[in-house]
Amino acid sequence: MDSALSTPPTIPAGTLAAGPQPVLAAPADLLLRPWEAADVPIFLAAYRDPEIQRWHTRRPASEEQVRDWFDRYHQDWAQEKGAHWAVTRGGGEVLGRIAMRGIDLDDGVAECAYWVLPAARGAGVASGALTAVSGWALGAAGFHRLELDHSNRNLASCRVAVKSGFLLEGIKRSDAVHSDGRHDMHLHARIRGDEQAA
Repeated sequence: MDSALSTPPTIPAGTLAAGPQPVLAAPADLLLRPWEAADVPIFLAAYRDPEIQRWHTRRPASEEQVRDWFDRYHQDWAQEKGAHWAVTRGGGEVLGRIAMRGIDLDDGVAECAYWVLPAARGAGVASGALTAVSGWALGAAGFHRLELDHSNRNLASCRVAVKSGFLLEGIKRSDAVHSDGRHDMHLHARIRGDEQAA
């Protein structure tokens, strides 16, 4: 017998999956859209970049595996477990990736993750994408809290989080394994009603 919640869910089940994953606009002609079959080669190439490899220990080994990931990304949306976007210039050129994972509809909480290709770094792509996703999630989608974590050695990711209004809440000691050993992780969060940092 299933137990009943003592409080109503923040987002009723079926709300997200009732429609397609949204396409989100961001400043500087950025457009966040679901991943497409034509993106497979650039996605695979991204994970060959040393900086992306440094901070993302899970990576695809082949185009076939990328296609499997894309299939799972579409299933995640249909099952209301996650949302995965290609960060593009006007819907075409892929500049990076942003995702919401670990969606908890009852509590209205999800985790954000992102990377940007080398040629697009330092131009506000990650912060623009994160701001767009968090604006949608904490607004129209009805989430209450978004979290993200990153290695405390990843200063660029920390700047993106702070610029996008995600406050540093603490340090998760020895929380993640990277290729050079265990890292402490910064935990950031943004909740509905937070003012975005300037």
